[in-house]
Amino acid sequence: MARHLRKIENHEELNIWTAFTDLMSNAFLILILFLLLTIVTSSISQQIFQQNTNNDTPPIIEIKDEGAYRFSSGSANIPPPMLNYIVRRIVPEIEKTTKQYKINVVEIIGHTDGQPNGQVVSNLDLNLEKVVSGKLPITNLQAGSNADLGLMRALAVVKVLRDFQTQQGRLRGLKFRAYSAAQLILPSGELAAIARQDDVARRRMEIRFTRLGEVRQVK
Repeated sequence: MARHLRKIENHEELNIWTAFTDLMSNAFLILILFLLLTIVTSSISQQIFQQNTNNDTPPIIEIKDEGAYRFSSGSANIPPPMLNYIVRRIVPEIEKTTKQYKINVVEIIGHTDGQPNGQVVSNLDLNLEKVVSGKLPITNLQAGSNADLGLMRALAVVKVLRDFQTQQGRLRGLKFRAYSAAQLILPSGELAAIARQDDVARRRMEIRFTRLGEVRQVK
């Protein structure tokens, strides 16, 4: 009888130990699955974040001042091939980008190299508003500096876009702004060092996209 009871006790102990090991194994598997799920979820979230970040950042369109699209030295007159390029290639790209990113302002920034712009006396202070309003052609402006020249070339591109907007009924709802960076910013976005030589790589027009927000003062 005693031997029979010991067998029962040993059998019960074995069953308890087996159940315990099964429980620990299942808990370990659940922990592994939880860790894998956490890793996968984190990876997917990071990919979604990067994708959304990229989608929230519109591209910068660059028109290089070279070849058939090159301005004459010291001039803001747009050559015919460049005019055709703006109308046929740049305008559709602006339409696509502004729609995709819900943009309402297009900024045109003129960049020059570091060559001094001769001994010309600037007349932008006297005539700039008249040119922007269409009372004077842009050829009446005289650039006394690279800052003047960059702004004049940006204004020339803005005029093409505004005329296209008015005459063709496209680019609706967009405002265009002209700015000059003169010789200060390299294509990489870094500040330029002093360099007075001819450098075609630095001469360019940049088209940037932004959204106007509410104007407020920080006090």
